[in-house]
Amino acid sequence: MAEISAKLVKELRDKTSAGMMDCKKALVENEGDLEKAVEWLRKKGLASAGKKGGRVASEGIVGSYIHTGGRVGVLVEVNCETDFVARREDFQALVRNIAMQIAACPNVEYVKVEDIPPEIIEREKAIEIGKDDLGNKPENIKEKIVQGRIEKRLKELSLMDQPFIRDQNISVEELVKQTIALIGENIQVRRFVRFVLGEGIEKVEANFADEVAAQMGIQ
Repeated sequence: MAEISAKLVKELRDKTSAGMMDCKKALVENEGDLEKAVEWLRKKGLASAGKKGGRVASEGIVGSYIHTGGRVGVLVEVNCETDFVARREDFQALVRNIAMQIAACPNVEYVKVEDIPPEIIEREKAIEIGKDDLGNKPENIKEKIVQGRIEKRLKELSLMDQPFIRDQNISVEELVKQTIALIGENIQVRRFVRFVLGEGIEKVEANFADEVAAQMGIQ
């Protein structure tokens, strides 16, 4: 495998405006060949998506998904630039897919890693540092292990980092970028909420025999 330098990644990013991780992946997939990587990004629709990412997206729709049996429901707001695009079938299909993704990922709590509050990150770090398997390791090794585990854990909480349920070869973020390239507008997943039937309700488990005895006045 060819070594992928930061300089080469930056050069590809300058040529395509694609995301850093997308550029690195393109170079890895094409063994460091810059031109082939450009073509790979264009085929994936990622080369143009980066240029649109900074534009204001204030239109869009609130989509919903109710899982079979009505025990899980999701509301998600996805924004685009114009009302015209919000009415397009391909945009609405994206919103439906994202709502289904949220329903299928009970551990996901945030849209992206950057949205995770610092106190949650510190809590996860404290949990990892306190694990028994790190007890005898040198501090520098322990630090690297903890950092790796934290990064993995934060991605588990992030919607955009999840493998897309209908195509495990791409992430939700890549799915959104592909749709950006298709429709020509910036798209942002703004927020979501998941409802799980009975969540938060304290269920009282009464003993039937005790109930009968109480009603009959038997001590």
